[in-house]
Amino acid sequence: MLMGVLLVAWPEAAIVYLVIAIGAMFFVPSVFSLVGYFMKGRQMGMMFPIVSVGSLLFGLWLMVSPAFFVGILMYVLGVVLVFAGISQIVQLFNARSWTQVPMGYFILPVLILLAGLTVLFNPFAVVAIPFIILGVSSIVYGITDIINLIRFRKKEEKTVVHGAVVEDVTPIEEIPTKS
Repeated sequence: MLMGVLLVAWPEAAIVYLVIAIGAMFFVPSVFSLVGYFMKGRQMGMMFPIVSVGSLLFGLWLMVSPAFFVGILMYVLGVVLVFAGISQIVQLFNARSWTQVPMGYFILPVLILLAGLTVLFNPFAVVAIPFIILGVSSIVYGITDIINLIRFRKKEEKTVVHGAVVEDVTPIEEIPTKS
């Protein structure tokens, strides 16, 4: 629940920390690769791991300036959505030259175009929405988990006596014994 509250209260910070975590995922394995090369790889005649150096530098760059990457990513996404919306609208207008296209078909491409424009003009508000949804979901999950824990603990206390499960058993008949 605490994570959910933090995500709802500061979704922009969560975005930055996510980019930093992605940077660490590039950085750490490349460090291990380079250390492995310098410890045994040179002796075994292995080629220098150039990809590891690139991964190390990219991970370091992500960790040092995460806001730069968040901004670039959102602008690229916005441009892609704008072009996709325009492309679909143009295709529908072209299709009108040889068939009838109802106006309802234009709703989705217009919404895609508007989403792209929204991302371009206010990228960080759009980026924050998934983190707010994740935060609210985490809060709801935490509350329901506490409720279920309390509910099932009470039920468990009613059925367990001194560590043994109590069962209500009624004998049907007694079996006579031969003596």
